[in-house]
Amino acid sequence: MRKTFIYVLWALLLLSMAGVAAVFTAIAKGKIGYVPPVEELENPNLKFATQIISDDGQLLGTWSLSKENRVYVGYEDLSPHLVHALVATEDVRFSEHSGIDARAFMRAVVKRGILMQKHAGGGSTITQQLAKQFYSPTADNVMERLLQKPIEWVIAVKLERYYTKEEILTMYLNKFDFLNNAVGIKTAAKTYFSKDPKNLSIEEAATLIGMCKNPSLYNPRRFNERSRGRRNTVLDQMRKAGFLTQAECDSLQALPLVLKFQPVDHKDGLATYFREYLRTRMSARKPNRKSYRGWQMQKYYEDSLAWETDPLYGWCAKNKKKDGTNYNLYTDGLKIYTTINSRMQKYAEEAVYQHIAQYLQPRFFKEKKGRKTAPYTSELTPEEVQTILNRSVHQSDRYRTMKEAGCSESEIMKAFNTPHEMSVFSWAGEKDTIMTPLDSIKYYKHFLRTGFMSMDPVTGYVKAYVGGPNYNYFQYDMAMVGRRQIGSTIKPFLYSLAMENGFSPCDEVRNVEGTYFDENGIPWSPRNSSKSHYGEIVTLKWGLANSNNWISAYLMSKLNPYALVRLIHSFGVLNKDIQPTISLCLGPCEISVGEMVSAYTVFANRGIRTAPLFVSRIEDNEGNVLATFTPQVEEVISETSAYKMLVMLRAVINEGTGNRVRRLYGIKADMGGKTGTTNRNSDGWFMGFTPTLVSGCWVGGEERDIHFDRMRDGQGAAIALPIWGLYMQKVFADKTLGYSEQDVFEIPEDFDPCKDKLTEIEEENSSKLDDIFFQ
Repeated sequence: MRKTFIYVLWALLLLSMAGVAAVFTAIAKGKIGYVPPVEELENPNLKFATQIISDDGQLLGTWSLSKENRVYVGYEDLSPHLVHALVATEDVRFSEHSGIDARAFMRAVVKRGILMQKHAGGGSTITQQLAKQFYSPTADNVMERLLQKPIEWVIAVKLERYYTKEEILTMYLNKFDFLNNAVGIKTAAKTYFSKDPKNLSIEEAATLIGMCKNPSLYNPRRFNERSRGRRNTVLDQMRKAGFLTQAECDSLQALPLVLKFQPVDHKDGLATYFREYLRTRMSARKPNRKSYRGWQMQKYYEDSLAWETDPLYGWCAKNKKKDGTNYNLYTDGLKIYTTINSRMQKYAEEAVYQHIAQYLQPRFFKEKKGRKTAPYTSELTPEEVQTILNRSVHQSDRYRTMKEAGCSESEIMKAFNTPHEMSVFSWAGEKDTIMTPLDSIKYYKHFLRTGFMSMDPVTGYVKAYVGGPNYNYFQYDMAMVGRRQIGSTIKPFLYSLAMENGFSPCDEVRNVEGTYFDENGIPWSPRNSSKSHYGEIVTLKWGLANSNNWISAYLMSKLNPYALVRLIHSFGVLNKDIQPTISLCLGPCEISVGEMVSAYTVFANRGIRTAPLFVSRIEDNEGNVLATFTPQVEEVISETSAYKMLVMLRAVINEGTGNRVRRLYGIKADMGGKTGTTNRNSDGWFMGFTPTLVSGCWVGGEERDIHFDRMRDGQGAAIALPIWGLYMQKVFADKTLGYSEQDVFEIPEDFDPCKDKLTEIEEENSSKLDDIFFQ
């Protein structure tokens, strides 16, 4: 009887072993559960975020899927403290097993399964945990839960077969989700401690590894003390494993848990407008006219041209991976090396804040305070303002949502006039308040907008890019997307056309008001903001330096408006709606800041225009170079004409409307520039350039009827030039950037700007011209 019992036990044991072996064999062959094929094990589907990197090596931001903001980091870039903490806490015999730690498994079975000890530790190895992260779906029933562990074991053994221990550790840390949109150790280190993984201290590494047990429970941002306790447990495990001495462990455990929390969000950080512009440009698809509405034909034209001529535009749709699929900005872990310099970008954003937030915006609030038409000009009636606001209401998401829900017009307007609690933007930070949705629309329209761009005139490298005051609240990009009337900053284009047609800076003309006729015989008499030197003989150089409208109108009458339009387009302006009228010489056309900055490279670069270059190269997540980019250049005016323009644009700064650069900001650099102000001060501009840097700035309201009513406050020299001045002060002060106020333009010593000058004021020529052009 006893022998029979023993035989039965042995038979059961053998049958159990055979059954287990059969189950594992079935799992390995894919007949039970899911075990990925060899190809997938060798190339696990890790979704890595694309990194946007500055020209000086700083991470500007990432593009990722909402829950996969993972940035790849190699084993060599991991702090050894991370590796020690992970191994000591999760798998102390990691280097000894081949995916399954039998000793740890039996300990877990006995202590946790039989003795019911809660803190006896688990039996899963790091490799098993990685297998679970990669390939274990949520179990829907008891049978699936029973099979989960065996499946993980089989996958773990296979992972150990195809990867080194270092690679397994690296994959584990790259895969783990540390919450707060921090997926992977690189993003986690940046998010919680503002560091790269290789620079983490022992206690910081222990904090992050402590989260691996349960990131929600041990979230250091929400539960500091609980997370600190878990960190100290990790430190003690490191002591037990021999990675720390008792003294080191004790001193580290006594430290408070201090975070430098910086959540990763595409709306935060440096160069937010630039990153969004770059994202839309790289992810664009080949334009299809059917996808554009009638009023979008200008955009269709620009997109179609960019698709054919700009290799960066639609890069993902134009390029394929080895497997034949197109690149994906959100999952392929690309590295986009931009031309942006992180320090210059910081200086540009600081300059915008200093001038607009601390000076200009308070003055604007003060001017509009108590006015019924605020924030619009007092030249509008309250009824006109209400009409404009009603249009804004109808364009809002709230209106469209309520309309789609079937609400009547009266119900919608009642909602827009009902006060609600809300958080709104202020330059001092977000503030809680109570106001109606209609009042919130008016409130946001009070804030002045801006666009700024700075680039190298030779390489085309865009060094700084600011599309607005705050991307979180004002997402329309006024650097490269939006266009506004350019006012007197058009005059260098006009004068360039004159120089190309035999004029010189020394040519003389009488400074008087004139009446001119367009091609339809309609008279036009331009106004001038100043009557300085009225009736006197002045040079063209003086006329441009003082932005004199009468001199510009005289030049336009001597030239061809159609030729000016063609020249403006050759300066890189894509707007097809530029009208060839005589009044074009005063800048009623709309051009973007980026186009203007690129255009002004002509004057700093001997007549050659350089197109903006936003990206220098693109790499895959293994460091292989996928694409490199070079500047696109085009000769616009002759070298001689460029030198003549340089003489005149220097005069704008030294003795004309741009002299605040010298007086108020103390900038002594050899430079040229031009101010610009449109009718009613709707748009303020300043373009400035040195031998090595061309920068431009626009400031204005969301709509053209939102502006300063006084010329003193609203002119380009007052609202746009200061941003340029503050920015250049910071750039010159940072000697590591390599920009110097000692740099000078290279002009041939024998160059004579007055050579072949026209003297149209002498004797009979003067009287004839007066008879013809001045009425």
